[in-house]
Amino acid sequence: MIDDHALVLFSGGQDSATCLAWALDRYSHVETVGFVYGQRHVVELACREPVRAGLASIRGWGARLGADHIVDLGQTLAGIGETALTAEAEIAITDEGLPSTFVPGRNLLFFTYAAAIAWRRGLRRIIGGMCETDYSGYPDCRDDTIKAMQLALNLGLARRSVLETPLMWRDKAATWALTERLGGTALVSLIVEHTHSCYLGDRTHRHDWGYGCGACPACELRRAGWERWRAQASHEDRPAAD
Repeated sequence: MIDDHALVLFSGGQDSATCLAWALDRYSHVETVGFVYGQRHVVELACREPVRAGLASIRGWGARLGADHIVDLGQTLAGIGETALTAEAEIAITDEGLPSTFVPGRNLLFFTYAAAIAWRRGLRRIIGGMCETDYSGYPDCRDDTIKAMQLALNLGLARRSVLETPLMWRDKAATWALTERLGGTALVSLIVEHTHSCYLGDRTHRHDWGYGCGACPACELRRAGWERWRAQASHEDRPAAD
């Protein structure tokens, strides 16, 4: 496996698109993988190709952007338990204290498939947008989970892969700031216009931060992060007092 070749878990959302830009900024060859699992916001998959095309035109990243892979899990995750992310169910906190949008085993399964693709493609680094700083409370997004998963995959595949989560310790405002540092206003505009976060799959309502219903947890996180980032940027741009 080549150390600077990477595979990015790319859903079409803000976080995974930012991670893809992060990887393209660092590694000489970057491939992507997306998953079909009966998600309610399947519209995110339609966002993937426009985002890939847009990234290819920024800072010469097109020369580094490799193949895209789609893994169709059918109704695997949707079929083993109803959640608000795979069915028309209410978004709420469950009796277990987790959001009803939590899909049990989703990220663990994604990493397993991604690791198998990376093994065959000779890609050492596997990159995901998981974060436990400013997130919905999913246990499979925690740093301890990712570290344990890396150990299990390396043992099970008898080959050393590195799971990287560049957003793990960044809140959403810091994620927007990272986007600007990586690709300037062109990348920020691409993320706003073409990525998708809304759990309800709403692409009809346009906000300063992008498209979405504006009320679901994913929209609230994205909006709040955007507003904090813009407020911070405005404060930094103010002239110092005499």
